[in-house]
Amino acid sequence: MAKKSDYFGLSWVVSLILAIIPFTSWICGAITRLQEGKIVAFILRLLLGWGIIWVLDLVFMIMKHQICRLLNV
Repeated sequence: MAKKSDYFGLSWVVSLILAIIPFTSWICGAITRLQEGKIVAFILRLLLGWGIIWVLDLVFMIMKHQICRLLNV
């Protein structure tokens, strides 16, 4: 069985596919932050999710099997 990953408890392969596509990465990342109750991170994700955070999420998903967590607030 595949190891669970960050996007809604989906497998790493599915989460990686979602992270590769910029729009789905932006939406999934924002929803994940909102589910965790991290409002500040959610707002920053909505504002900055298209650029550098998307690249960081992709790199982190490939190397560490989890999305980038810059802010735990």
